[in-house]
Amino acid sequence: LCGLDKDVVQRVERGTVFRITFHEDYQIPMQKLSKDKQIINAGSDRMTEAIYEACPPAADVFQQEDARPLLAVPIREAGEGATSLAVPITCIETQTTTSDDGSVDAAHQEVVRSEREARAASLLTRANRELGLALADDEIAYLVAAFLGQHAAREGIARNPTDAELMMFAQVNSEHCRHKIFGATWTIDGAAQTQSLFDMIKATQRAHPQHVLSAYSDNAAVLEAYNAQQIRAWAPDSAASQQWALSDVAGGVHIVAKVETHNHPTVISPFPGASTGTGGEIRDEGAVGVGSRPKCGLAGFTVSDLRIPGFEQPWEQATADVGFPAHVASALDIMIEAPLGAAAFANEFGRPAILGYFRTLLLRVPTAMPASDAQEAAQLDEPQMASELRGFHKPIMIAGGMGSVRAEHMLKKPFGAGARLVVMGGPSMLIGLGGGAASSVAGGSQAAELDFASVQRGNPEMERRCQMVLDACTALGATNPIAFVHDVGAGGLSNALTELVHDSGLGADIEIRDVPCADASLSPMEIWCNESQERYVLAVMPDQLPAFARIAERERCPFAVVGTATTEPRLRVADRNAHGLVIDLPMDVLFGKPPRMTRDADSLVSPRVVFDASLGRYLAPGLSVHERVAVAVDRLLRLPSVASKSFLITIGDRSVTGLVARDPM
Repeated sequence: LCGLDKDVVQRVERGTVFRITFHEDYQIPMQKLSKDKQIINAGSDRMTEAIYEACPPAADVFQQEDARPLLAVPIREAGEGATSLAVPITCIETQTTTSDDGSVDAAHQEVVRSEREARAASLLTRANRELGLALADDEIAYLVAAFLGQHAAREGIARNPTDAELMMFAQVNSEHCRHKIFGATWTIDGAAQTQSLFDMIKATQRAHPQHVLSAYSDNAAVLEAYNAQQIRAWAPDSAASQQWALSDVAGGVHIVAKVETHNHPTVISPFPGASTGTGGEIRDEGAVGVGSRPKCGLAGFTVSDLRIPGFEQPWEQATADVGFPAHVASALDIMIEAPLGAAAFANEFGRPAILGYFRTLLLRVPTAMPASDAQEAAQLDEPQMASELRGFHKPIMIAGGMGSVRAEHMLKKPFGAGARLVVMGGPSMLIGLGGGAASSVAGGSQAAELDFASVQRGNPEMERRCQMVLDACTALGATNPIAFVHDVGAGGLSNALTELVHDSGLGADIEIRDVPCADASLSPMEIWCNESQERYVLAVMPDQLPAFARIAERERCPFAVVGTATTEPRLRVADRNAHGLVIDLPMDVLFGKPPRMTRDADSLVSPRVVFDASLGRYLAPGLSVHERVAVAVDRLLRLPSVASKSFLITIGDRSVTGLVARDPM
């Protein structure tokens, strides 16, 4: 920087101050301002900004705090030791166990064991609630058995679990990552179902597998391209060369396709929620096989009624009394900010958005009930029926797109022990913690602070650098230095690195202090589990590491070797600052099989209100047929599902990359 040696300038930070001055007739005391959540939410981003009575000293804003400690939940302690939810430790403390000498009555041992397990379950339940782990009761029982059971000493985990281990387990086994409800067994109206929800989803592909080359096994699906063998590609002559040439592609090039949702972050903080939804989907498109390339995308939104001030629509009157929780965004706020967030990321990354959709729905409908009761309720007039609300206060935010992948790179293959584990992209920061678990629970069922902590912040410029590295590696064809690649999403490194080695039946030795980190105050758990965006994890064999490093340095893309894959299927995460381990778990405990989720449901039917084809019931009295039709058409054209949605693509460059053959407008 400015010709100075790299050791002179260690860190550059920038702060922005917004000074708010109130009119003398509308002075708001600081005490009220700091407590009024509506004012805070309207005027600041609580994830990255704070409200002060006066401009704080720079030292207060930019000072580096000491690192927060690793914590352990004392489930193996008795009496007073078990009253604290978590106790600070420097590293994992191995506890010795004593065997029974037979002098104690077996019945008494059973009582002691039961009390101990109940106490442990109580502490883990409390940790589950306060840390936002979203663990089910059977998963808590699974953890109690893992750390207290007879096999715990044999596995080397007869000790108190650390907060890093618990947070990691929660993210790895969250609904978001493991789709437990979709894989659950169902009993409906007393009849056991032969298929899970996932079985039903996959049935289409099983029935018609033509042209599907990969599905349900990677970050995105791969479809067979038309005339794939005719596609040629520009590629560098070698890893270090700046010269590119047009060449044939071995096996051809196929189509990558992906659609996913980012609902929870979008309702909490619409702009960054939709932005990182788009960014995450782009990373998925780039991490297929051992490297692929995003090409074009889409964004879609389903929300409750907008209720635009001064432009309220007639169909919104029936639910005008329905509000929104204080810590979530309204439907209007979502549709003002979220499309901009999605478009901004795609635009700054350099991927055109060429498609989108938009729907609104908020209805007060007759309450669903068993079929026998519904028949009786249908005889009542609509005002006499019990009612419930159906809508999208928690929105659907869909991010999707298409890309390309070379046939020789489209499938992930196991790699061997000794591979270097690489983190590529931006540094760790305390943004996005527990997102996998937070998005796996019902909206509003956990503390607002945990909801806000789970929202990430996007960095499209860094993601573009990462993609340039992937493009350069895959352009080398058979000499691609990447052995395996995953994007970093929900759960952060705790999910991505563990999946990376688990997919090859391996374990890992990792040094947590080798993970790039922009915040010295982060605890080991926060470094391991934060969801800072625009990162990938890769396996690179030692002999290929120099070639990979040259490409990353050429593209100015940060990366770090953080560990090594091991033959022993065990995860060890060390902390050299503490001279010990943060995590030490067998992979079969982390990826074990807690009891399969079961769901029991009864069919419910909503009483049907007969539609009035004359429209007289829904419009002002005294209108002629012609006037009724005119009003109905006017309303129909105002409905978002019918009205133009062009704003979803006109807010970004829909021809960037030069690969869009036809403007979608």
